[in-house]
Amino acid sequence: MNRFKLIATIISVCFVALALSPTVKADEWNRKTSVTFSGPVEIPGVHLRGWGVLPAGTYIFKILDSQSNRHIVQIFSKDQTKIYATILAIPNYRLRATDKTVITFRERPAGQPEALRAWFYPGRNWGEEFVYPKAKAIALAKETNTAVLFTSAEIPFEVAEPIKSADEPVVLQLREAPLLAIKPTGEEVEIAEVVTPPPAPTEVASLPKTASPLSLIALLGLLALGGASTLRLAAKRLL
Repeated sequence: MNRFKLIATIISVCFVALALSPTVKADEWNRKTSVTFSGPVEIPGVHLRGWGVLPAGTYIFKILDSQSNRHIVQIFSKDQTKIYATILAIPNYRLRATDKTVITFRERPAGQPEALRAWFYPGRNWGEEFVYPKAKAIALAKETNTAVLFTSAEIPFEVAEPIKSADEPVVLQLREAPLLAIKPTGEEVEIAEVVTPPPAPTEVASLPKTASPLSLIALLGLLALGGASTLRLAAKRLL
């Protein structure tokens, strides 16, 4: 009889372990990534006063807020004690995923810092195409001969205090800001002309990443108890 109790206990432990294992991957929702710049980099978005250009060094990128068609990305110091920028980004699809982080830039004339363009997280076919203020986007489009995403909303793009919450007014403005793209010719176009959105998520993939696994644990626990009862009945019949 003790043997069947032991088997039932093992089954219960296995079910609970299976239920808990997805929560490890769920922690990756913010896509925390360490990035090292070998030279100065100009950044878009709402930056901390005096940090519109990041000097060479190592920084941490994270997702602060994730909507279906736009994301809010933050850049931290290496030790994550300081937030340098909070940036609006649009998901941009690419055909081939890599196992490493990819950062793309807009190359500029000699003597000027490269301008941050997009961030691709390892293993994903789509990344974050960053949005610039309109005046800066116009200048970059001409300098780099490429279309640049922009917003003309009156957002304070330089702040004295870092943005620490997705509920702060500036973040709410970024979520709702009207977006367009500017071509090198100065023509304003819809972002759909220059950005390819990622494929629509499946029903499973669209579930909230912060959803609690407690219901799944409870279900598997019931299944484990049922299995244990079945084993006890089988043991009685064998005796």
